[in-house]
Amino acid sequence: MTIEFNPSRGPTLGVEWELQLVDTRTRRLRQDARQVLEAIPELSESPRPKVMHELMQSQLEVITDVCHTASEAVEDLRRTIERVREVVEPRGMSLACTGTHAISDWREAVYAPVQRYAELVEEMQWLAWRIQTFGVHVHVGVRERDKVIPIVNALAAYLPHFLALTASSPYWGGQDTGLASSRAIVFGALPTAGPPQMLADWAEFEEYMDTLKRAGTIKSIKEVWWDIRPHPDFGTIEIRMFDGIPTLREVGMVTALSQCLIQQFDQQLDRGYRLPHPAPWVVRDNKWRATRYGLDATVITDDNGTTAPVRDMLYELARELAPMSERLGCADELAVVSDVLERGNSCERQRAILSGGGTLDDIVDATLVELAEDRFVTTNLRTSNGAIGHAGT
Repeated sequence: MTIEFNPSRGPTLGVEWELQLVDTRTRRLRQDARQVLEAIPELSESPRPKVMHELMQSQLEVITDVCHTASEAVEDLRRTIERVREVVEPRGMSLACTGTHAISDWREAVYAPVQRYAELVEEMQWLAWRIQTFGVHVHVGVRERDKVIPIVNALAAYLPHFLALTASSPYWGGQDTGLASSRAIVFGALPTAGPPQMLADWAEFEEYMDTLKRAGTIKSIKEVWWDIRPHPDFGTIEIRMFDGIPTLREVGMVTALSQCLIQQFDQQLDRGYRLPHPAPWVVRDNKWRATRYGLDATVITDDNGTTAPVRDMLYELARELAPMSERLGCADELAVVSDVLERGNSCERQRAILSGGGTLDDIVDATLVELAEDRFVTTNLRTSNGAIGHAGT
């Protein structure tokens, strides 16, 4: 099986942001994506749509054009969301994004009218029924096919970093799961999801995909939903590990982080360096640690079992990538890593609202404000009489 890879000219970017449609009165998810998409045909029906269905009717996927900088991707998303907001707000809805919705029940979900989603549900049954989850995917262009697998392997060491920064799904159906990211468990249960296979090179990738097709496990490589995967058609590596991200500034952060890491690995290969190749057991264990503890995780740093706090590793990573961020024009976006480490990821911000006397409804309100105003909310928005009160920024 030959898989053609369409090389990119450089570390170009594409971002996919899965948004929630939230009823402004009940605060629950609304299953109205079809009506919204029908109201914006200029965005949803073009040859390259910028707003699409996802699995559930409670979701919209907003997609950028090919961009070159993180700031360009953020502005692309901002323009699209402003147009979507013009449609949803008169219908009594608002937009939000967290890995799961704090109070909605997945059993109330309605599937999108898309054939491939119907086939997924038929095949996966209960595993697919529950996927009322939301994430962010970042594509970064790669110039040469033979660099892709070594970079994917090296990026696997950063799965806990990606998830710890963005963990945003502690609540599932109104219950605190005790996890920083319940989405990582729900989506990761699919047979072809989870950490990437640690392969030797592109030829082994082709052989592995061919084996999966012969066995009937997949019909195409698009059904391989690894946390980090090659995307041959786009000429990119796609990082899918990020939980739902509530603010544009955090989306810019992970876009910058992804571009800086991949470009750094690309240049190291040019210089003849051998990239990191973590042991599969380390990759799996570290993903679980970030799933459970988020930014409080202690992760394994080598095959001998040495550990370090992921917070410290993220501070060091941001400093290490600072020169690259300057060259790529994304220093401001990468600097948001420090803001998240100081103010908390979305999971921590949500739990702070509850521990401060708020409710799950207050958490939903906070996520709506975070997306609308592009700021962090760490305290209750509502006073006892229901008026809008002070919010942490």
